[in-house]
Amino acid sequence: LVNMGLSTALAIALHNFPEGLATFVAALSDPSVGVVLAVAIGIHNIPEGLCVALPIYYATGNRWKGFMWGCLSGVSEPVAALLGWAVLANAMSQTVYATLFGLVAGMMVMISFKELLPTAHRYDPEDTVVTYSVVVGMAIIAISLVLFNSLGSA
Repeated sequence: LVNMGLSTALAIALHNFPEGLATFVAALSDPSVGVVLAVAIGIHNIPEGLCVALPIYYATGNRWKGFMWGCLSGVSEPVAALLGWAVLANAMSQTVYATLFGLVAGMMVMISFKELLPTAHRYDPEDTVVTYSVVVGMAIIAISLVLFNSLGSA
């Protein structure tokens, strides 16, 4: 269980890096969007931290150790935001902004297609929930984009 928790911590740390960069880019373009994105990502980081902390806690019986590894897995997010600020704060333009969002989106899509979906199918070989979950997730994203767009133009 400790190895599983530490492997999950590493995977989540790698997954959080583009999220931190995306939050930085969004905040630089429009601070209100950056705050909303940071809150949304923060909320979704709670179950990620639990995925790291629980196996370590159950393997060691040490709550502090589980909590520490759960928190450490999320440190890459602010590190990526600070790295983005250090490198790009004075060089931001619409082209750099668009390029960064494209790169971050590409990283997240590749993580989804190369890691998350194959792993999900491995644990759901009969495909009882994976495909439906992907479609529902896409629908939720599409609906939220429509709602944000309609609220923004109102």
